[in-house]
Amino acid sequence: METKKQVLMEITKDQLESGLRGVPVGYCTTSSVDPQKGLFYVDRPVEDLAGSDPEDVAYLLLNKAWPNAAQKSEFAALLAEHQAVDEKVFATMRALPRDGHPMKWLIHSLNVLGMVSGTGDYRKDCVDVIAKIPVVVAAIFRIRSGWGEPIPAKPGLGYIENFVHMLGVPGLDAKQQQKLVRLMRVFDIVHFDHGGGNLSTFVGKAVASGQADMYESLTSGMAALAGPLHGKANQECLEFVKECVQRVQGKLDAESVRALINEKLTNKEKIFGFGHAVLRVPDPRAKVFIALGEALCGDDTNFRMVKLLSEVAPPILTAKTRTNDPFPNVDSVSGSLLAACGLSDPSYYTVLFGLARVVGIACQIVYERCEARGGKGTPIIRPQYFYAPGGTAKGEATITSSG
Repeated sequence: METKKQVLMEITKDQLESGLRGVPVGYCTTSSVDPQKGLFYVDRPVEDLAGSDPEDVAYLLLNKAWPNAAQKSEFAALLAEHQAVDEKVFATMRALPRDGHPMKWLIHSLNVLGMVSGTGDYRKDCVDVIAKIPVVVAAIFRIRSGWGEPIPAKPGLGYIENFVHMLGVPGLDAKQQQKLVRLMRVFDIVHFDHGGGNLSTFVGKAVASGQADMYESLTSGMAALAGPLHGKANQECLEFVKECVQRVQGKLDAESVRALINEKLTNKEKIFGFGHAVLRVPDPRAKVFIALGEALCGDDTNFRMVKLLSEVAPPILTAKTRTNDPFPNVDSVSGSLLAACGLSDPSYYTVLFGLARVVGIACQIVYERCEARGGKGTPIIRPQYFYAPGGTAKGEATITSSG
């Protein structure tokens, strides 16, 4: 046992200033990312859960067990009880600059939500934020975009069905709304959680370790998600897909796309939407989305390009780059599907990511604050840094303890 502990704690110089990659710091009870097997929620493959009711998957993450019929009904009633958002939250939204980025609106709104709804009880506030986040995000769309006032939730609708109802996207007929519901049910589930060490989750838990409340912690997590290296990937992938469509000049076939990818690699241009920080197998979320895209928008030009890229690019990337993972990731598809199903402004896509991810972060915070170490909770985050005069860029630093 002591040998295992020593191996886990051994840190090399190569691991310093490397974003803590591969450095173990704790346990995650909600999800895991296995390089060779994929993403799992409480030991269940995410692709097997993608067709479920999102509220059932949220229950799974919070309680570590699948709900039976009685538990499902009880949880739905609990979410409905917590669904109403104080008008003060909407009032502050109306005062925000319309040209402020939607993620800044989300960060602001979570902070205000904590002022009017927070109880200081992590478990209660976890349920509260799961219930309220669809209402808040729908209001951000409506107020910021000038679509009108927030639309009240409709009793009896499902979690995402109510979200799409509250969005009230202008110009969508009933059939298009149903397509958006089908997409958002899957989108929400596959973005709920992603292990314990992704930036937004880690930051949210780190802030909670100082006993900040649930809303302050989630606000910090969403600030982390807002960075272009984390939550903006689906938006960048959509822009990449659109550029590819333009450059093949209507020739949506494997030969044209193959020539384009080879040209981009020769010119040292970036290929967006491929590779993953952990996975070394095809991203199961991308596979789920591609199958869903066939059903929802198979003739959409951008989606057709996404599918061609997913088929053509991996063998080229394998042959011409050193990548360990040449497969399309979830972001390669999601932006194109959102655009095809009526959410045409990509600046909101990270907010939709946040709509889902706050659920997983909140559930992980409950574990770390209420259950870890026999209920004592994890201690405040306090990693060690070594003093390096002038920074390591100016030469090799001598590693000495800073205490």
